[in-house]
Amino acid sequence: MSETFYVVTEAQHNALVAAAYQHRGFHADEAAEGARFCAEATRHGIRTHNGLKALHLDHLFGSGSKGCVPGAQIEEKPSRFAAAKIWNANKKLGQSTAYRAMDEAIRLADQYGVGTVSVDNAFHYLWGGGYVMDAARRGYIAYTNCTAALAEVVPFGGKYPTLGTNPHSWGFPTTEAVGYPIVIDWATSVVAMGRVQQLKREGKQLPPLAAVDKDGNPTTNPAEAVSLLPFGAHKGYGLSLMNEIVGGFIGGSLPTIRNRWDQVDAGDKGTCCFFFQVIHPDAISGGAFAKGRNQKQNVKAVIDDVLGHGNDKSMLPGQLEAGWAQRTAAAGGLLFSQAEVEAFNELATEAGQPRWNLTTFKTIAV
Repeated sequence: MSETFYVVTEAQHNALVAAAYQHRGFHADEAAEGARFCAEATRHGIRTHNGLKALHLDHLFGSGSKGCVPGAQIEEKPSRFAAAKIWNANKKLGQSTAYRAMDEAIRLADQYGVGTVSVDNAFHYLWGGGYVMDAARRGYIAYTNCTAALAEVVPFGGKYPTLGTNPHSWGFPTTEAVGYPIVIDWATSVVAMGRVQQLKREGKQLPPLAAVDKDGNPTTNPAEAVSLLPFGAHKGYGLSLMNEIVGGFIGGSLPTIRNRWDQVDAGDKGTCCFFFQVIHPDAISGGAFAKGRNQKQNVKAVIDDVLGHGNDKSMLPGQLEAGWAQRTAAAGGLLFSQAEVEAFNELATEAGQPRWNLTTFKTIAV
């Protein structure tokens, strides 16, 4: 069944989102980076991490709480490794921090073949896939993970949420091979909490065994969902645990007190951690590709083989996002449901900006 979307120009969207950030005290450059990220998420159909999610997260845990400081400056910490940077984000806006960290990792990869940036005292950066996708478009292999804003996932075999949704994101420069970057991006829970919020907003149900209610019982009602379950049982649990351990090595404290500021004692920490890694493709090239192929030709041959043998209906990670981006471009603007437009109008009222008039937008059915 098709859904009707309203087409909002990117300029109009960015102006409202940036105004909302600036109304909350963020500097113009941070507000612009926040709006840029939200537009990229919407362009690629990532409705769980669009401007509504970003500003809602900021209200709950960011500038509306103690997790994010408008205008904060990143501090580079000493590192004895030239290709590995360590940053104290000082609770800077997550999108701003992530864009800058990925740019720095790319700079390091150009010089050393690989570059990493580890970030302590961070505020959540939302959709990790957006950052690795950007790097992949620029020709790099990129990876990022982060500790999520809250511990809201129950570990495999447990009953109390002690893990974040803890996403992993990989991007590969495969535009020449398949027409778009392959982006493997997933939360380690069955669904992200942003998906729960979206389904609640749209009046839809959760998939089975994705969430539990306040009593720990499985529920498909997003209004009753309190905690989430890891995907793939012990496998998703292990991947989620990985982020918490990496965060622990960087400097993150206990996951169960993250962004729960009433539980953070003096001297403790309730902030997130990020990890970024960029690899220049030349740095991992063995050079001895079969049948005289070069590296790019070899990557294409591998992908073609995976999708061959009757697997032509299989889908590559990033394909849906690429298709949505094409649909967005054809529509001439970003696509939002009526419920989303109405939610943006609440932000407009908050920021003292003109409300969006549904009758002025063209619509498309998807």
